[in-house]
Amino acid sequence: MFDSTTRTMVVVGAQWGDEGKGKLVDVLAERADWVVRYQGGANAGHTVHIGDRSFVLHQVPSGIMHPGVRCAIGNGVVLDPETLFIEIDKLVADGIDVEGRLYVSERAHLVMPYHKLLDKASAASKVIGTTGRGIGMAYEDKVARRGVRVLDLRYPTRLRELVAAGVERANAQLERGGAAERASVETTMQVLEALTPRLMAIAEDVGLCVHRAIKSGAAVLLEGAQGSLLDIDHGTYPFVTSSNTTVGGAATGVGISPMSIQSALGVVKAYTTRVGNGPLPTELDEPLHTEVRTLGNEYGATTGRPRRCGWFDGVVVRYAARVNGLTGLAVTKLDVLDTLPQLAICTGYRVNGELYTEFPADLQMLEQAVPVYEWFDGWRQPTQDARRLADLPSAARAYLDRIEALCETPISYVSVGTRRDQIIGVDARA
Repeated sequence: MFDSTTRTMVVVGAQWGDEGKGKLVDVLAERADWVVRYQGGANAGHTVHIGDRSFVLHQVPSGIMHPGVRCAIGNGVVLDPETLFIEIDKLVADGIDVEGRLYVSERAHLVMPYHKLLDKASAASKVIGTTGRGIGMAYEDKVARRGVRVLDLRYPTRLRELVAAGVERANAQLERGGAAERASVETTMQVLEALTPRLMAIAEDVGLCVHRAIKSGAAVLLEGAQGSLLDIDHGTYPFVTSSNTTVGGAATGVGISPMSIQSALGVVKAYTTRVGNGPLPTELDEPLHTEVRTLGNEYGATTGRPRRCGWFDGVVVRYAARVNGLTGLAVTKLDVLDTLPQLAICTGYRVNGELYTEFPADLQMLEQAVPVYEWFDGWRQPTQDARRLADLPSAARAYLDRIEALCETPISYVSVGTRRDQIIGVDARA
């Protein structure tokens, strides 16, 4: 929570994404001056529920739902300008005032139409389980120093040169891969030229803007996408995204000093999910897997893909707490577990008979890992109306206490539903 000593906070996923970061950012943004997205792209979806209405945000920061809060998309994001303005126009049509409140870093790289073609045609992307939105290809061009940035739209001649080179590379790859579609320089330029006036009108030096805001004492919330276990360096490589999803990526992805960050809130589900391929040590068996997926409505906000579901993995979250330096946890979707007679928390893995309590980097070890569980009685009572920890059943409090102890991080929030008001704050422990 923002107070006199904490003015800059990061909200980060502490599992494999889809933890409910959008709701937490929306709740916290009520007291924020700025909300800034620091990595990822249009492959991520944050869902915000206001009353009986739901808003799915892909690139626009969740703080946009609060009048007066300024929102920015940082340089660490790979921006899809086509879908950005579709998203903005939908918000405006739904009565959300965006004018003068949304900024885009001039240093942000653009997802080009040819990136999407490459992603959809890539065999490697199918193995990893990407969303097909060109995110990885845009980051690949960025790292190879051949990407197109927002600021390049100011220079039509240079822009055409960059696009022509990108199209040539993409078509060569598409041809080698046997894909039927091809990219076009003229079509790509037409798309960019149509979007340039709107995009340049909101282009800013976001790092400088946020730096000045922090210096002035403003409350700044940094919003990540995906989750810590999808981090390109610290996740379950190669089944990861193409950016640094962890707190370390927040400073780089916005353009501020790491010393500016004062707190980090890790968002976790009361169980575990992931989308796509890759290890999930606590994955549930049928029919419980389908039951939990149905209870939690576990389908991707962006893709609609069904999520894989598992028991809460304390090894994963303790690892995420260490890597991110988490100062608090927000546990979401506790209410999804209300009807289950028994629950489990993973406290370690057995690999070839040896016990591991720290998360391994070795994918082979993870694939062989047998979870070690502690079992808990379910509370079998509704929790959606709880507004204090004391309102929760004793079995639910015991479950949360064990998560807090195992992850070595205090629980700051517990979410018991999708609405803004269905949340228990740290000041409601009694």
